[in-house]
Amino acid sequence: MPHEHRKHGPKTARFYIVTVSTSRYREKAEGKSPADESGDVAVSMAAEAGHIVVGRDLLPDDVYMIRRKVLELAAREDVDVVVFTGGTGITKTDVTIEAVRPLFEKEIEGFGDVFRYYSIQEVGTAAFLTRATAGVINGKAFFLLPGSPNSVRTGMRIILQEISHVLYLIR
Repeated sequence: MPHEHRKHGPKTARFYIVTVSTSRYREKAEGKSPADESGDVAVSMAAEAGHIVVGRDLLPDDVYMIRRKVLELAAREDVDVVVFTGGTGITKTDVTIEAVRPLFEKEIEGFGDVFRYYSIQEVGTAAFLTRATAGVINGKAFFLLPGSPNSVRTGMRIILQEISHVLYLIR
């Protein structure tokens, strides 16, 4: 059945990438051009897979700013998939999960399970410290990934393999 759903799902999706990092956000506010390797990885992987990246942002670890961006993106007609990088750990400043999870109409808990399964092979048992997850808001798929470039590579491999299937199901 998943192969059938993938076959009927969209071949091209429109991605929006959001990096959550207070330090990089401050650099940007100071007029500097902050490095955003994780965002770069997500953008290049989506584009290399034949998808369209319609936008990209950098936000601080701020619940209200993150929620405002989620609501803005959920209302856009030109966005199918939103990938957040950063803020999924367990420090006091990691608030991406708290900001986005309450807005999910459906949570895709299995994404976090699969993400941790692959992560444990790369980083060992520390993989359980991530709270990576995904969900659906207004017919769009939202994925919340850790901020390291390697984590983004892992998450994007999973997302790109199943995105046609996910979009077919939520539409």
